[in-house]
Amino acid sequence: MSEPLTVPSTLAHRIEQLLPAARAGRLGHLRRGIEKEGLRVEASGHIVQTPHPEALGSKLTHPSITTDYSESLLEYITPVFCQPRAALAFLADLHAYSYRHMDSEWIWPASMPSKLSGNDSVPIADFGSSNSGVMKHVYRKGLDVRYGRIMQAIAGVHYNVSLPDEMWQALRDVEGQTETPFNDYRSTRYFGLIRNFRRHSWLLLYLFGASPAIDKSFLDGRRVPDKLEPLGDDTYVAPFATTLRMSDLGYQNKVQEQLKICFNSLSNYVNTLRNAISTPWPDYQALGVNEGGDWRQLNANILQIENEYYSDIRPKRVASQGETPSQALEARGVEYIEVRCLDLNPFDPLGVTETQMRFLDTFLMWCLLSDSPWISDEECDHLDDNRRLVVERGRDPALRLSNNGEAIGVREWGEQIVGDMQSVAELLDAAEDGTPHLDALAALAPRLQDAALTPSAQLLERMRGEGASFNDVVLSLAKEQADRLRRQTSTTLDDALLAQQAVTSHQQQRDMEAVDEPRFDDFMADYFARARESRAITPLSAGEAS
Repeated sequence: MSEPLTVPSTLAHRIEQLLPAARAGRLGHLRRGIEKEGLRVEASGHIVQTPHPEALGSKLTHPSITTDYSESLLEYITPVFCQPRAALAFLADLHAYSYRHMDSEWIWPASMPSKLSGNDSVPIADFGSSNSGVMKHVYRKGLDVRYGRIMQAIAGVHYNVSLPDEMWQALRDVEGQTETPFNDYRSTRYFGLIRNFRRHSWLLLYLFGASPAIDKSFLDGRRVPDKLEPLGDDTYVAPFATTLRMSDLGYQNKVQEQLKICFNSLSNYVNTLRNAISTPWPDYQALGVNEGGDWRQLNANILQIENEYYSDIRPKRVASQGETPSQALEARGVEYIEVRCLDLNPFDPLGVTETQMRFLDTFLMWCLLSDSPWISDEECDHLDDNRRLVVERGRDPALRLSNNGEAIGVREWGEQIVGDMQSVAELLDAAEDGTPHLDALAALAPRLQDAALTPSAQLLERMRGEGASFNDVVLSLAKEQADRLRRQTSTTLDDALLAQQAVTSHQQQRDMEAVDEPRFDDFMADYFARARESRAITPLSAGEAS
């Protein structure tokens, strides 16, 4: 590896001051939760048209098993765990239980979807007749008329991370910010983490991107983009791409580009989103909203609701009854962050590994502890360019990125970052048995030296080596993984508990639907009236940049 960057004195000082408390076990552990999506497919590799399996419970009310956009797109949600292995064990039990209750269906282990038969072959999820269920369904109808359903068949992993209060208190002491209200301090520092994440998330796209190919049905008759070339009769690939999921083929929205959210402050973030859910957009107005009782979308604004904003990372706070996500942030500050740029790892049945989680934890802590000035509009554009280049050409040895105006190669810059992360890994390992964070850096660093080791390259190599299509290779992986999971013995959740949760969730949905609710029109009018209200209690302190 090349020589690492000199660790900034502020980073070195923070780590030096935190190490004694970490070694004494006074900082606690990071807290992690996983949301993992996966399409259900038939034996041929086509997306299924069957309803969400009854045995998996109500997707409206089940705490751990739901769907995302489509009736066919399973989503698993773990509780918060202090150890990555525990979160993965919970996730594995959800998969195993599902496979024992799915007849001749498989969970697609890749981010880009299986074979489709046009837009309407992606069924929109149905959440029942309660107002909240209808709202979820109409929101998804709105995504269809705005962007089409095919984009909504893409899957990924969302990784949720928070620091324990003990760690925040120690960091606040180190930085001499004890007079700053705790929630204000934590929110400000989380936004500093997010800004550094935005500066360097291209590294995660390179290391973990695993979607360099698509089935030709994904294009649904559209012109083949210049970045793609055919591989056999049914597959298109981008030879140096890392994650087409994060390209303009995936979750991208040109209307949202005007929002220019660069995460410089909580107030700016909240106000920008609130403005977006209140500002009409002419093209969306032309689509219609409620046409004679047929709801086509929730509204004709830039965003129907805040969840429609696409970003590779989000500040989050668990909302109370009647709160929008932004109102929860306003009222009580940032509670955790959600990393949203991760492809499914097609070579692992859970889509994510412990090594990957340990690397992510170290990366996020490095983003937090390093200096993070505000992002100008000009820098924001450069960051977008870097991400786009890595998405489309990340494994191209000739690729150069822009680091503060200086051209630099992916390998050189990546090795500098990983070198900087060593001291952060040592800090996190001080509270662990062994050195799992340092081990994760050592395990993944070779991918920078040899792009052939990246999952995007490995998936392409398997297709080329077997002379097989994207669909055939991924379906083969799905069936291999299903065999393993069906035989797996549960470690954290037994079938009886999950069966009872399914029964309870169905009853909860029926109870919701039995309540005498207001007309849906009135329900939505009340929702958006409340969504426009500010819930800010006191303004954040002025020094929001770290």
